[in-house]
Amino acid sequence: MKENIRLIQISHPAAGRKVALIKEPALVLLDGVSSVYELAINALTSQKNMREVIEMYRGGDELDYNVVYSGSSDWKILPSFDCPENQFNCLVSGTGLTHKNSALNRQMMHQAENEPLTDSMRMYQWGVQGGRPPQGTIGTQPEWFYKGNGNILKAHGQPLFAPAYANDGGEEPEVAGVYIVDQYGQPFRIGFTPANEFSDHVMEKKNYLYLAPSKLRNCSIGPELIIDMDLINVEGIVSVSRKGKEIWSAQIHTGENNMAHSLANLEHHHFKYKEHRQPLQAHVHFLGADAFSFGAGIALQDGDEMNVHWTGMGRSLNNPIVIEKNQETLIEVRSI
Repeated sequence: MKENIRLIQISHPAAGRKVALIKEPALVLLDGVSSVYELAINALTSQKNMREVIEMYRGGDELDYNVVYSGSSDWKILPSFDCPENQFNCLVSGTGLTHKNSALNRQMMHQAENEPLTDSMRMYQWGVQGGRPPQGTIGTQPEWFYKGNGNILKAHGQPLFAPAYANDGGEEPEVAGVYIVDQYGQPFRIGFTPANEFSDHVMEKKNYLYLAPSKLRNCSIGPELIIDMDLINVEGIVSVSRKGKEIWSAQIHTGENNMAHSLANLEHHHFKYKEHRQPLQAHVHFLGADAFSFGAGIALQDGDEMNVHWTGMGRSLNNPIVIEKNQETLIEVRSI
């Protein structure tokens, strides 16, 4: 059985951006390449797989991962994937209602007492009934939402901001798929990365039609990108700490064994749109969650720490929340 390849993106004030191969407890720097996106482009143009291309660029210099991960080094961790030359070339999106607990949380948000099933639960049930079609066929369309472009991606250790116009900010522990489209419009999966999708659950709870703006928030991915990983059954834990003390935690599960939709069905319904298959376009697509603190009645406070850990996907993703305290300001549009 091949060992999963784990990559990390880092930067240094003098040395600039680097990609490193993780060989615990070391980071083995790759020579002549500054991003995973660049690695993927090289794989496409050379018609090699990612594993082969990584070996081509593997250098001899190493860093202490513990020092970098702790934040006590001049090397800083970047999001596990981005498009550094043009962040607008990276589409960040997601699929909801893929996990039963997520659907149940959404149901409780929007269902009045003694009312029938909400649209959210109906959509989840459609996924259960038709989201895992036979190989080579098309199944039920899932929910889809837009989050932003690559500028919203934050790294391990960076704060996630609840802006002044937000009603709330809350973690959503997920795995995100990372993709690139070749020059002919064929999408390729690069790998998977731990993720905190982070959204505004209070806004969403007001009315499910507010789902779209509730998702327009920054989010985090990383610290590692896993190549050659099978997304079958992945388990982990999510927790929230306040002033150094854990106030909530839960077991989390993802992968096809825990989802209503197959990965192939989710990927088809994302890439069926030709607008999502533009040459050399990149995609970070969140695949859903089955637990988050808002569903347990927790309201995050400024400075709380959100931690997401998936077994087999490297080190934990940790981000503090910063709740902006200033008043929302009016944005005026001017004529040219």
